[in-house]
Amino acid sequence: MVEQGKSITENHLFSGNIFIFHAFDVGEDINLEKIRHSGIITPRSISLPKYFKNYHIPLAVELPNPPANNHCISAKIHNFGSISLTYKIPFTDSLNNIRKNLEKIDDYFQEQSVVDAQSIFQHINSMILNPKFFQMTSSYVVIQVDPEPNVIDTVQLKENFGSLIASTLRFETENLSEFQKNEILASAIGYFRGDLMVIDTEASFLYDAEYEEILDFFEFANIQQLELRYFDRVLDQQLNIIYEDKVRSVPFSSYLPFIGMSTKSTVDELGKLKVDISVITERLEGSIKLGGEPYFSELYALLVDKLDLKGWQEAVDKKLSIILDVRSVLQNKTDAIREDLLTVLIIILIFIELVVGLLNYATAGHH
Repeated sequence: MVEQGKSITENHLFSGNIFIFHAFDVGEDINLEKIRHSGIITPRSISLPKYFKNYHIPLAVELPNPPANNHCISAKIHNFGSISLTYKIPFTDSLNNIRKNLEKIDDYFQEQSVVDAQSIFQHINSMILNPKFFQMTSSYVVIQVDPEPNVIDTVQLKENFGSLIASTLRFETENLSEFQKNEILASAIGYFRGDLMVIDTEASFLYDAEYEEILDFFEFANIQQLELRYFDRVLDQQLNIIYEDKVRSVPFSSYLPFIGMSTKSTVDELGKLKVDISVITERLEGSIKLGGEPYFSELYALLVDKLDLKGWQEAVDKKLSIILDVRSVLQNKTDAIREDLLTVLIIILIFIELVVGLLNYATAGHH
């Protein structure tokens, strides 16, 4: 029971942790087995929840030469070309102070994550296909507060601190409008009585003591968003090339029968790009299996909605469809020109054979 008559003010001290998830796209493909057996970086044991399928098990590693008091609790290398980092910052403070300082904390760990990710990248870049530090980055913040069931329940928490929570999740230092506040808090969920979870676009609030298992969902959704945004940008670049007609400058050797089939053409590059992106996006989308777990299903569905993962996926699918159409047109054009060249070649050979035959006939008649 909540203690009656005990006043709860904005300066009430809560304890908990701020978790910051960072992900970096550093290349097209990373050979995890080679890294694991190379000894260039120290691997760590990893125990992902049963909800994650085997083909998405990353390689957990120790940070090379971490600074003193480093808050990084997890560093992982993912085979599709990403590095993810998780930071844990414990606190005992008022939610008002958390709101004031959150952006400063986030900025500090943005900079720290670049340093830490680069230290990993420098050790493994020889085992990355087309390495580049870094092509894109993504981050997400989770504010976890330890419940105090004898002091404040979830109803009081929403009533007394709803405005603070909503504005904090938007990195605002002033209260939001009533409409914005209600919209953010409307998606709040909880599993056990006394739990509260508010998920938003850039940050989430957890009033929950048993939070460890669900942190993987936030990390994974952040990585999903990173990869989808990266693929969206890659496809935009390809479409710009197409719109600028660069793709039409197909080398003449591509049209030659037999020879053209062995050379790498624009059509082949577009086809490979489509396959690579399709495989990774489908695996990312199907990496979590949540049958019979309604709470985790609801949590992940909210993350998919708030991070607009379906929107990014649809944008990628649409651009892949355009790439496929362009590839089909180019392939048809190449095939047609090859057929024409083959026809011309046959006509030339027939003509040469006819000329040779006539010359032989004329020479025989002369003798």
